[in-house]
Amino acid sequence: MMTKTQAFDYLQTLGTYGSRPGLCSITELCKRLKNPQDALSFVHIAGTNGKGSVAAYVSQIAKTAGIKVGRYVSPTISDYRERFTVNNRMISYKDLQVYLERLKTVCDEMVSDGLAHPTAFEVETALGFLYFLEKGCELVVLECGMGGALDATNVICTTKVAVVTNIGLDHMAFLGKTLEEIAVQKAGIVKPGCKLVLYPNEQSVTDVIIEKAREYGISTDDITVINKQDVHAVRCKLNKQTFDYKNRKKLNITLNGMHQCLNAAVAIEVIEQLNNSGYQINDKAIADGLIAVSWPARLEQIDKKPVFMIDGAHNPQGAGMLRSAIDTYFAGKNFTYIIGVFADKDYEQILSIMCDRAKRVITVKTPDNARALDAVRLAESVQGYCDNVTAASSVEEAVEMAYLLTPKDEIILAFGSLSYLGRLKDAVEKRKA
Repeated sequence: MMTKTQAFDYLQTLGTYGSRPGLCSITELCKRLKNPQDALSFVHIAGTNGKGSVAAYVSQIAKTAGIKVGRYVSPTISDYRERFTVNNRMISYKDLQVYLERLKTVCDEMVSDGLAHPTAFEVETALGFLYFLEKGCELVVLECGMGGALDATNVICTTKVAVVTNIGLDHMAFLGKTLEEIAVQKAGIVKPGCKLVLYPNEQSVTDVIIEKAREYGISTDDITVINKQDVHAVRCKLNKQTFDYKNRKKLNITLNGMHQCLNAAVAIEVIEQLNNSGYQINDKAIADGLIAVSWPARLEQIDKKPVFMIDGAHNPQGAGMLRSAIDTYFAGKNFTYIIGVFADKDYEQILSIMCDRAKRVITVKTPDNARALDAVRLAESVQGYCDNVTAASSVEEAVEMAYLLTPKDEIILAFGSLSYLGRLKDAVEKRKA
């Protein structure tokens, strides 16, 4: 069996195979593994923002109802193993080593047969299928990596409920130049016979997805679109929101922002459709599951004096949701921002949405990622919106600077790429300790 070091060295090697949209390689890989995905039942989630939050809600509610739930998500925050959980417990190092060794053998055979080596995401997706099947999962909540139609997760054919969350302009080189073109790709996760639940997107986007669903034979009765007006009586406190959804009263969640109430409504409708498909999840499990959900780096508070929040707003749509949330919770407060983004994101638009609330900004380069934007270059862009900006040489230095510069009654907010927020959380925890 691989050692832990060998396993993570192999994962590093997989990263060299890049990203390759399409289903040919994952289909062949799964075939050689005897198609473990075909013996599983899925809630399949696509979208630009909100996939992880909806996955967390659905998984927790199902777990609360006594269902054994596998969850596959990316990217992760603090631990690589967060990708693969069963009833919220991460895969063990031993299991990770065992499955990676099995997959390496199959991948090497594919290369020997003249086929391309599967990408890291394809290997991880296949690993998830094997793991969830052999752990006896009754339901798998599966998050798309990018897009939908050509995403490696779309090799599945046993979808119970397909979900499309908030759609924005992201990954445009791969998915399309307009919201409607991107929506076509996201709608590709729909399978004949499944149910479909939609976040309240722009009407043109919703129309595209519904039209695509009908091409797969999905009837109007099997499509649910969340109506924003059905989420009402919202009472917002930091780290606790209460809202009504349709005839359900005083539902509580700990995730912050009005968009999280909408994500919770999406999850409730997913559960309703699962009940229509033979699962048994009662109202108490829904209410208890919602309040039990925590989801890292989604406007998460990691310190109190000063208040220190982190959020993975890495595209303009996410920045818009974040801006709305901080205006709700922190009206009139001064902010110190820590920002780290990828160079291929629309960071200028993110800055234009966010930076007029900043008293000072510290920029960082996301570590160990070839897509990361240099901190100095990012600082130069920030100067167009805030003249009090400093480029930090590391995430740890950015944290120290933020604490040094921010009075106890002001707010520190770190946002941008999820890939650096785990390291930032570690730096904050070490400093507190």
